[in-house]
Amino acid sequence: MDKETLNAPSPVPESATIAPPKITSDIVRADFNDVRTVIHYARAAHFLGLWKSEKILIDRYFPDRQARLLEAGCGAGRVAVGLWHAGYHHVVAFDFAAEMIGQAENLAQEQGITRLTFLQADATNLCGAADSSAGKDNGPHLDGTGPASPGKCHLLYDTFDGALFLFNGLMQIPGRESRRTALRELHRVCRPDAPFIFTTHDRDDPADVKQWAKEAELWARGAQDPRLHEFGDRYFSDETGNTFMHLPDRKEVLEDMAATGWTHVENATRNELASETPRVRNFSDNCRFWVARKAEAGA
Repeated sequence: MDKETLNAPSPVPESATIAPPKITSDIVRADFNDVRTVIHYARAAHFLGLWKSEKILIDRYFPDRQARLLEAGCGAGRVAVGLWHAGYHHVVAFDFAAEMIGQAENLAQEQGITRLTFLQADATNLCGAADSSAGKDNGPHLDGTGPASPGKCHLLYDTFDGALFLFNGLMQIPGRESRRTALRELHRVCRPDAPFIFTTHDRDDPADVKQWAKEAELWARGAQDPRLHEFGDRYFSDETGNTFMHLPDRKEVLEDMAATGWTHVENATRNELASETPRVRNFSDNCRFWVARKAEAGA
């Protein structure tokens, strides 16, 4: 999505004589299962791989290739497969859209990867994870007990050495409290001091002050898109499908990390970290990387 699309006011549905429903996780899931969106992410998984900026932070915070990593919102497998090729062979990746998980599994199989675990799961309820490899000989599951069992939580406390939620996946969860729930869930399954890397788009960008001022006026008058939950939300359509996205400011991100047990380490924009290829720049506008750590017990 380009910058103009991302920051343009969300259109109010023209046919709404009755207020349309708020954007829900079910709506977002359906959008991610849409064939246009699936194709968009599958192409990125096949042709982009890890971005230069992602590699820089992954190398910096996960120098041990034996680290057990959890990737949230894995989409069609771009990052998970990229991690595998970078030498990280203890990776569990999940997404809540079944079509995305299917694409990720296909990509791994095409590249001869047999021990990469994909789960269908909602970041706000990781105990509801369904192991897509159940019944297959893909190696030990998360608790080391073998094949998944119905109703059993396979994302346990202190299981992972670190977590990633890249390509703004966290900000595609509607509702601030739901995003905080996801942060708490990721905190729960990571060991103390584990790094966590995620991305957002900046609402603080000086170039966007006028657009956000206009949006603030709409909210003040109650004239905003009624499908949205809070200031900073966007819901828009383009050739790749429908997209919900929340754009936070710095204060919000820091408050959410602190409220969910994460300590802020650093943050930088993608452009500050690396000069990306034209393909990456065409796929996604600039974003901000955040790095946090799970606080030590009792800290």
